[in-house]
Amino acid sequence: MSAASDKTPVDMIVHGSYLVTMDDAKGVIEGGAVAVKDGAIVAVGTDAEITGAYTSDQVIAGEGRVLMPGLVNAHTHTAMTLFRGMADDLELMTWLTKYIFPMEGRYVDPDFIKVGSELACWEMIQSGTTSFVDMYFYPEVIAGVVDKCGLRAVITAPMIDFPSPGFKGWDDSFNAGVKFVRDWQGKNARITPGLAPHAPYTVSKEHLADVAKVAIELDAPISIHIAEDKSELDTIRGKYQQTSIEELSDVGMLDAQVIAAHVVWPSDSDMKLVAGKNFAAIHNPTSNMKTGAGFSPVPKLLEAGVTVGLATDGAASNNNLNMWDEIHLAALVHKGVATDPTVLPAATALDLATRMGAKAAGLEGVTGVLKSGLRADMIQVSIDSLRMQPLYDVVSQLVYVADQQDVVTTIVDGNVLMQDGKVLTIDEDALRARVLEISARIRADVEKTRAAN
Repeated sequence: MSAASDKTPVDMIVHGSYLVTMDDAKGVIEGGAVAVKDGAIVAVGTDAEITGAYTSDQVIAGEGRVLMPGLVNAHTHTAMTLFRGMADDLELMTWLTKYIFPMEGRYVDPDFIKVGSELACWEMIQSGTTSFVDMYFYPEVIAGVVDKCGLRAVITAPMIDFPSPGFKGWDDSFNAGVKFVRDWQGKNARITPGLAPHAPYTVSKEHLADVAKVAIELDAPISIHIAEDKSELDTIRGKYQQTSIEELSDVGMLDAQVIAAHVVWPSDSDMKLVAGKNFAAIHNPTSNMKTGAGFSPVPKLLEAGVTVGLATDGAASNNNLNMWDEIHLAALVHKGVATDPTVLPAATALDLATRMGAKAAGLEGVTGVLKSGLRADMIQVSIDSLRMQPLYDVVSQLVYVADQQDVVTTIVDGNVLMQDGKVLTIDEDALRARVLEISARIRADVEKTRAAN
């Protein structure tokens, strides 16, 4: 086809000097393009193939850019951006019990959540994350922010045995979580609601069983912190004479979809137990190193057949939501631990943040790959900078060189959320003013807490 009248009209055509499709059938296409219609990818191919068959009034040039799937941040706590840098260099339980839990009790309310979530969404759009899994308070407020900013998210409602922001304890947090799932199922195609029992050391075995039962009934995902720290293992073994993952199996949770954050200390038998299940281990290298939790045995998990995703965790335990840092670390940390440079190669690290990350989040067949039929969630990464030259292997360059400042375009569901480095769906100046206002109130309390501890 050559005449314009013979071409199929589409909503958008996006080009790239390289297309990193994450699709085994297509691989990397040099000089390629993607055609988009009604928020979905309709064709992926060379420039000649796409422009020869499709026409559009909206064309995004791709010279000096890599076009690839958007990144999937498979575990975070969005509104904790407002606690960024509040308490660093502390052991996990000290960090939680002396700083995070008390400050959440004092400051977390719907307004805090709205501002903190907007800040997180701005940061993720700006750095090329198009989908994320969230676990934090007032999930209905977070869902409203996501609805407006245009990202894709699995938003899970927190449940915990003791008083927390908005709740007296287990019963009301559990009931509110179930209501959130029922209210948001089918409400917005970009938002998947789920349940989030915090962790085995903060939620009783009986209550974990309740979550498992209702998650299966509602066909809703479960996000939970699991095997994060040695103290957690000691606590659960002391109570139940089993590992955290064995506890999940015992209460029937492995029959549901489980998005398991951290999984730093699984036993060999734990890995066998979850392999083949709808269970994903979410690797948080920066957060786990910063809290001294250790290194998740990702190569062994993959070898055992466990799905693994990649994530930043919240900005209170990471200090940023930059998935490029996590990709870079995932490719390096395990080489050092194993003293083997062939462990977890660049292509695998990128896979954890795209195709496998989407599977881990329950979004397989929706996003994570540039493929016909999937939603048009994609980013352009500039390779024009002298810092990005020379370029011999584009996947290696993305993993070991690229960073958030190289992302120039972010598209979700066929909608442009950032173009030429400018976030279009969030008012940056208004957001900055609210962030500074809230953080000024927190600062004095932080200084008192530090003095007391």
